Amino acid sequence: MSALLNFGLPKGSLEEPTIKLFGKAGFRISKGSRSYKPCWDDPQVDGRFVRAQEMSRYVEDGFFDCGLTGRDWVSENESSVEIVADLIYSRSSNRISKWVLAVPENSEIREVSDLQGKTIATELVKVTQSYLQKHGVDAEVEFSWGATEVKVPELVDAIVDLTETGSSLRANNLRIVDVLMETNTVLIANKKSWEDEEKRAKIENMALMLNAALQADTKVGLKLNLEKSKLEAVLKEVPALRKPTVSSLSDEAWIALETVIERDVSRELIPALKRMGAEGIVEFPLNKIVP
Repeated sequence: MSALLNFGLPKGSLEEPTIKLFGKAGFRISKGSRSYKPCWDDPQVDGRFVRAQEMSRYVEDGFFDCGLTGRDWVSENESSVEIVADLIYSRSSNRISKWVLAVPENSEIREVSDLQGKTIATELVKVTQSYLQKHGVDAEVEFSWGATEVKVPELVDAIVDLTETGSSLRANNLRIVDVLMETNTVLIANKKSWEDEEKRAKIENMALMLNAALQADTKVGLKLNLEKSKLEAVLKEVPALRKPTVSSLSDEAWIALETVIERDVSRELIPALKRMGAEGIVEFPLNKIVP
């Protein structure tokens, strides 16, 4: 029996983070070191790895029912696809990335109009051309095969490049002039596949589980015991404990409290709870959170 969905997975920098995310979502994906054909533990899903830059074209044309790519490449390819869900993750972080116009620190280019007659290097050619047209600027946009930040000022006057933190740009003595667009990973579907009731239900289920795994990635669970008389003071002083579950213990003077908190506040929160009289504090990892 053939699989229900032909799913496109991103090859390259997103490959390993994607496999890890699917694992947390409950889908085990394995592959050989040289294979473009993943092996799914779900018999309803099949597919292969392709570059994120090409994914939206394959989904639009119906080679894939759905796939993962960036909003930027959907725009660049001008693809007519259904954007099912935003999945904010990347190779190094869970944050939104930006395509920025950047120039050398000592460049005389201070705003978009200063690019008149200049040369810009980028992978995002069509989006950059549209951006220049919108601002009434006539400049040459050339495709860059990579390592775009090293091409200024010797080869080009400016670049449009993808950044999360700006650290690579600063390391190359580059200054951001403007932001062209924000982007993140998205789950997209072929329009015809999205109209198929069975396929749509499967895609929506996968989107729910992937988002649940991402929601859990930045949070942890917390359990503790506390004297009942101290509960109001703890909730008042510790805003991270919003709407906790409170249960009675065999000792009527004590309660058990359970909640979910942001992972990065636990290092300050747990000592504070201990000082306020909490006992038996347990922090535990979460696999999925469905709001």
